[in-house]
Amino acid sequence: MLLWPTLRRGKGGPVSVSDAVQTVNRNQGVFVDVRPPDQFKTGTIAQARNVPVADLGAKAGSLPKNKPLIVFCEQGRESIKAAALLRKQGLDAVSLEGGLKAWTQAGMPLSKKA
Repeated sequence: MLLWPTLRRGKGGPVSVSDAVQTVNRNQGVFVDVRPPDQFKTGTIAQARNVPVADLGAKAGSLPKNKPLIVFCEQGRESIKAAALLRKQGLDAVSLEGGLKAWTQAGMPLSKKA
């Protein structure tokens, strides 16, 4: 049972908010917000990079190859596909389970981007 989150992460499955925070803190993970820029500006996870789904193929090369990526969207649906695309390009990417909605429901802070 204790290995289940690790096994899921290894397969690229969605990770919980707490697992995502641990990944960022322990392994210098990077949050990647795949929502459109107008949604990104209304509020996102602090330090998140905005790479909209529509631009992901072209901009994947700008993402760090040596750090785990936690990909998220509003509810976690688009980010699952986005993380799979990034993994196909050789990046270590997982989706945030439940997306930004789960993040805020967990009481985690948002940052507004100018």
